[in-house]
Amino acid sequence: MKYSLAQLLEFVEESDIKFIRLAFCDSFGVQKNIAIMASQLAHAVENGVPFDASSIDGFANVTESDLYLVPDLGTFSLLPWRPSEGCVARLFCNIQYPDGRPFEGDGRYLLQQAEQRASAMGYRFLVGWKCEFYLFENDERGRPTLQPFDDAGYFDMVPMDRGENVRRDICLTLEEMGIQPQRSHHENGPGQNEVDFRCASPLRSADDLMAMRTVVKAISAQNGLFASFLPKPLRDKSGSGMHINLSLFKDEQDLFADFRTNPDPAAASFLAGILRRMPEITIFANPLPGSYKRLGHLEAPGTVGWSCQNRSSLVRIPAVKGDACNMELRSPDPSCNPYLVTALLLEAGFEGLEEKLPLQPAADQSVAALPLPDSLEKAVAVARESEFLRRVLPENLLNSYLECKAQEARNYAAERDPYRYELEKYFRCI
Repeated sequence: MKYSLAQLLEFVEESDIKFIRLAFCDSFGVQKNIAIMASQLAHAVENGVPFDASSIDGFANVTESDLYLVPDLGTFSLLPWRPSEGCVARLFCNIQYPDGRPFEGDGRYLLQQAEQRASAMGYRFLVGWKCEFYLFENDERGRPTLQPFDDAGYFDMVPMDRGENVRRDICLTLEEMGIQPQRSHHENGPGQNEVDFRCASPLRSADDLMAMRTVVKAISAQNGLFASFLPKPLRDKSGSGMHINLSLFKDEQDLFADFRTNPDPAAASFLAGILRRMPEITIFANPLPGSYKRLGHLEAPGTVGWSCQNRSSLVRIPAVKGDACNMELRSPDPSCNPYLVTALLLEAGFEGLEEKLPLQPAADQSVAALPLPDSLEKAVAVARESEFLRRVLPENLLNSYLECKAQEARNYAAERDPYRYELEKYFRCI
């Protein structure tokens, strides 16, 4: 629901809300927040809340450190797992300079710009996520372990699937927050689960995914468990992916509706644009060293291609009925920044549309395919040569991101046990 400031202030008072979390996402997909007292909400909306951006990875250098969080009133939500007395609510924020200019390194802003460009071209998008994660047991001191919560497999039920009640609580909590999960189930790996979302606008869907990560962590903790969104938390088990369903509309016509039998030319060019740029986008879609232990294994794609049948293809056209037919991109993983990834996909698709780019043959008809980068080091190298990324992303954002990822790749390669290094660096925070 879109509140006016007056309506929101009235609701906050009537609901005994005491704290407001102002949430935003850093360049690398990690959610951050500042908590303010409810009495400060009006001031925050009218003036913004300053913060030191030099302490946020990838945002700004010390001489440009002052940025402001500006709450988006359309993202207001109570946090249902918090106490009912003295409630806590959350607002996602846009990021601005002190003079009111949008901060170009804010992925949320970049996605808003891409949506506005789509609207100006007469196109509309829906985006939905299929997000996988692992549930691990905690030790006697409440610290996370690598012991999966169960030994179940794909679509298993109780008693093998011990995560059923946790998924139920997650989905019910999401519904209370105005987010619409469609389905959930146990995945291939022990302790591995998946929650799928109903499609929404690109910006709303990215906000929903960030909220979902928080909900999964919070509800898992309430159940004495630890949830991990690492792409490869267990050496010899399935990696966790985050498939993206993307629908394209022109004059309210779903352009992917008959794609399996009669591909729409605009949808074909849009898909061709994404396929062409995916090797360059991979550094954002798969941002961790362990991301590349997943790609190319157990149906996770390792090459560029599309198919209506082959589930290991980078893009699959599902046999979906109804009003939201789509393309399903299968390479991203849940450690990525959804705002940046979605913005880059839309920009790549726009490029294909503008050039009327022809679509290559389906992967189930041709085996020749361009490989995706198979290491973080190679993904950085491909991105550094990309004129596409330099054209659509702010220079400071791109250079800072790639510099950080290059150092990450060097550190990973220098370790005697790279797997252990990644766990120590990321397991608790992703």
